[in-house]
Amino acid sequence: MAEIKFEVIAHIGVLSESSKGWRKEINLISWNGYVPKYDIREWAPNREKMGKGITLSEEEVQSLKKFLESI
Repeated sequence: MAEIKFEVIAHIGVLSESSKGWRKEINLISWNGYVPKYDIREWAPNREKMGKGITLSEEEVQSLKKFLESI
């Protein structure tokens, strides 16, 4: 499996933290040198491991924001 490279461009916030220290975060991340996207996933302490997550473009984040504001 190819190595996955990432750069955290901006840390936006922590949504939750487990008792083992894993944190569900939202960040702006560039994956493998591509255009940064908003990313929601769990991270182990010091970001040595990551869980599965979801990435969203700016347009998708704006759509999600509209949906959440209507709840």
